[in-house]
Amino acid sequence: MFAQRKLPYQPRSTPGARSGYRLAPIRARAGLAMRRAMSFGAMPDAEAVLRASGLSLAPVSVGDEGLSVGGTSILATASPADIDSGALKALVVPAGNVDETSQAALDDLIIRAGTKGAPVFAFGEGVATTLRALGKPTGPYRESVAVVVTGDTVESLADTSALAVAAGRVG
Repeated sequence: MFAQRKLPYQPRSTPGARSGYRLAPIRARAGLAMRRAMSFGAMPDAEAVLRASGLSLAPVSVGDEGLSVGGTSILATASPADIDSGALKALVVPAGNVDETSQAALDDLIIRAGTKGAPVFAFGEGVATTLRALGKPTGPYRESVAVVVTGDTVESLADTSALAVAAGRVG
């Protein structure tokens, strides 16, 4: 009789209780500028908040090769051309190490997103990198945990609630 059920699994909840975890529907695809030792700084659950807000994160390599961390390879599923075509609706720039060659590629990626009018979410050390690449003043945002840059507007994001609201506007 298992084969006759509509669900391929048995719900673990009792009748009347919430049934299972449901993924948020994907509204837009955002590029994730992947680098060595990436982190979201003081907002470690930022990736989960972005995903819960309906953004699908597609890794974009800012170097010549893929990224291998602890024996796990992360392959790029998007390219800078996806920003130009509009396939990526936003860009996420986490903090992380970057060498001189990769810095130029990262700056190019940020400038492409800014030129296209796509929101750029920056976290930790990525805030200064993003603002510098876009020609915005870094002084007022020196202490910011995260920012989102949309066109000429720079908005400081103090916590995950502000991040969720800003991510909800993408699409």
